[in-house]
Amino acid sequence: MGARDRQFSDLSTYKPDDEEMKKVFNMIASQPRGINKKDLQQLLERFGKADAATEARRMMCVADHNKDGYMDLEEFMEVHRNGMQLGDIRRAFFVFDRDEDGRISAEEVMTVLRKLGQSCSLDECRKMVREIDRDGDGFVGMDDFMVMMTRPRRNP
Repeated sequence: MGARDRQFSDLSTYKPDDEEMKKVFNMIASQPRGINKKDLQQLLERFGKADAATEARRMMCVADHNKDGYMDLEEFMEVHRNGMQLGDIRRAFFVFDRDEDGRISAEEVMTVLRKLGQSCSLDECRKMVREIDRDGDGFVGMDDFMVMMTRPRRNP
């Protein structure tokens, strides 16, 4: 596949898994009412986003349909209801792939979750990776990540 083909494939749209999106929402929201501008700004700052305040304000303008200052779960889901482009999923993958080797380790999961304010042991992160890792190599590759983000998982 040439660079031109990859460019167009980034425009493909995928439906995110609702349960995964709810987990993301709950990690970001600091209050029961939902996600506010401060939550978004802090999240963006944790990941080194330049001008996080302006970006958070822009995101709230797009998502806060009822203009109450909070993005509730329904508004959050509405933003993602039309699907995610492959490029968005790849960018999310590289948030986790800190060393940019094309795979996500349990240590990288732990680092990102801690930046998100979640406490998680290395063993817990290894378990998460095992649940997503389809080829058994101990890492989450891009294909594994795509499956996790776009297909509902069955409960055991």
